[in-house]
Amino acid sequence: MLPVTGYAERWSVRQGDALRFMIGVAGGGRYRARVARILCGDPNPAGPGYREIPMPCGIAGEHEGTEQAMRLGSWVEVPAVDLGAGDAPLTLAATIWPTLPGRGAQPVLSCAGGGAMLTLGIGPRGAFARLTSGGATTIVEAGVPLTERAWHDIACRIDPASGVLEVAQVPRAKRLDVDEAAVAQATTRDARPSGIGSAAIAAERAAHLHFDGKIARPRILRGDESIGERLCAQAGSAAPPPAEVLADWDFAIGIPTDDVADIGPGRWHGRCHNLPTRAMTGPDWTGAVHRWTEAPRHYDAIHFHSDDIGDAGWSPSLTLDVPADWPSGLYALHLETEGGRDNIPFFVRAKDPGRKARVAFLAPTMTYTVYSQFVRAGRQAQIAPRAAAWGALPQAPDGHPEYGLSPYNHHADGSGVVMSTMRRPMIDKRVNQFHLMDPDPTGSGTYWIAADSYILDMLDRAGIEVEVITDHDVHAEGAALLSRYAVVLTGQHPEYHTHETLDAIAWYLANGGRFVYLGGNGFYWRVAPHRSGPWAFELRRAEGGIRLWETLPGEGYHAFDGGYGGLWRRLGRPPQALVGVGFSTQGNYNGHPYTFTDAVLDPRVAFLREGMEATATPGGIFGDRGLMGGGAAGHELDRADVSLGTPHHALIVARAVVHEASYQPVNEERRDHTWPGTREDLIRSDVTFFETPNGGAVFSVGSMNFIGALPVDGYANATAQLIRNVVRRFADPAPFTL
Repeated sequence: MLPVTGYAERWSVRQGDALRFMIGVAGGGRYRARVARILCGDPNPAGPGYREIPMPCGIAGEHEGTEQAMRLGSWVEVPAVDLGAGDAPLTLAATIWPTLPGRGAQPVLSCAGGGAMLTLGIGPRGAFARLTSGGATTIVEAGVPLTERAWHDIACRIDPASGVLEVAQVPRAKRLDVDEAAVAQATTRDARPSGIGSAAIAAERAAHLHFDGKIARPRILRGDESIGERLCAQAGSAAPPPAEVLADWDFAIGIPTDDVADIGPGRWHGRCHNLPTRAMTGPDWTGAVHRWTEAPRHYDAIHFHSDDIGDAGWSPSLTLDVPADWPSGLYALHLETEGGRDNIPFFVRAKDPGRKARVAFLAPTMTYTVYSQFVRAGRQAQIAPRAAAWGALPQAPDGHPEYGLSPYNHHADGSGVVMSTMRRPMIDKRVNQFHLMDPDPTGSGTYWIAADSYILDMLDRAGIEVEVITDHDVHAEGAALLSRYAVVLTGQHPEYHTHETLDAIAWYLANGGRFVYLGGNGFYWRVAPHRSGPWAFELRRAEGGIRLWETLPGEGYHAFDGGYGGLWRRLGRPPQALVGVGFSTQGNYNGHPYTFTDAVLDPRVAFLREGMEATATPGGIFGDRGLMGGGAAGHELDRADVSLGTPHHALIVARAVVHEASYQPVNEERRDHTWPGTREDLIRSDVTFFETPNGGAVFSVGSMNFIGALPVDGYANATAQLIRNVVRRFADPAPFTL
């Protein structure tokens, strides 16, 4: 654990409202807190340098801290279940698809009551049964390893009359080389669980044990027949229930929720913890149906992971009452102990949006959340020397896996991470932090919040009033929020969006809004928010796209809302149709310059040339230096494409064609092993302008590294001047005309 860290309850807070913070101190003890308004979050002394304004407030000073645990691993809690009087045999059964069967003991279903616990699980020697009562433990194993990523029926039974503890397993599809069906028994004097007890699926929390893989139809039964004989006789089918069903949890019910339904007579319902993945293909899925809402019975499985995380559940530690006179902007709660420090960024919104400022910066908080805890092997060690020299935060997720993973990672069992959450410390979404060793020796290696602060810093230095809103705010309030502003600017990487955020932006543009897209690879993937709000997102990486893992067959529809996952382009909403450009190529972090085209002389964009007439001419170069890779065009680039929706009247006022070998077309551009065009056709970034209905306009840069060129020479450079010209003209109420 970090010496001190924490998280905020949400990304933004209005002036005059309150924001709670959850703080954890390793081992407990005192910590110091202070709040600052962040002008520039980049720690690089060769750039603008980290800049902040201390903001006195009621939570500044020393506080007594407590250790708050991170408990990874998803599971289902069943608070109460009637296990009977204890005089009849008790059976636990489930159908499973294990993904790490050789890792060690993994509980599948357990129940406890009357001073005893019975657990059905798997391990390196197949299914096992474990009975614990009165301090004694009896374990019996099937003795045959289970096949990874294959469906098996497993069950265990304790007969109090004979004292026989039995376990059995049988595969749904027989292997040709191994007979996996097995039965084993042991004799015990221990009592079976009884009375009103509790149950857990996929975990034993007290023992810190978790199951990796899918589980379908876990159930608790009471009857007299041998489950070994019955189960193996089914030759791949689940055993019919004995005389009585005590509990039968059907994961096909309540898929969009955290609730787990018991269809047995007692209705002993449960609840998921730590966001396991639902709407997963079950043992009866045939491939005939791919949308779970059409046949929920085929999707009666939940995929559990030992490293899942949802709501960390930390207790509130500090509550900040935001003064009504604090300017809208980026802030951070700084935390420090004798052993270390951290900060928690948040955004202060205007209480009355747009009353004071005509310009809004739209912080891409959905993308921040999805990328949070992006573990990249060796990153913390790589950045440590420079972080120490710059006085920057030294942590990286690979050094702190206890805070979970990002959807850019794989789980321990090799499956892609589907869920992202902000209810945990997001230790790589900080200010005074950089994320990689920049290939430019004087570069900053910034991403996300620290990089986006360049925009706010530039506007502040230029005296341009700006207010901050977030993706989460737009998701909740829609176009009504955007409409309060004359112009809205994005950050470096607004990649992830919901239907609600895209609908709001589209409405804003259709009704006279002015929009400045200052990033690359934007508006790319669809995410679905949790039913209780966008504190968590689900991401299904279906069909194409630049991705580190792919959604498995039949699992392309989100559990949270039943909608199809994947690229907005494949959902009929390509970025080009929204902002004129869309993702075309990806390569190394190296940056490259732009060249103005003949279109820069068009009278429609005369405002672009103000104060930079010598540069803004055909063939003129800008963005040849920058703090992100050494140039403005780099890493992920977007281009115009009329066939994908770029308006026919759009002007490409500047272009960067990148000849570096690492840059290749994105997956969705290719139909076979060949490129669908020349390098000039595909490996480029287009700086694009076009007018929209009702006097609006869009300006898009199409590069992730673009904003890294803004701070060069104290923001006194052509790239920064270009963007200031755009913002000033877009904030001018004079309408654009088509």
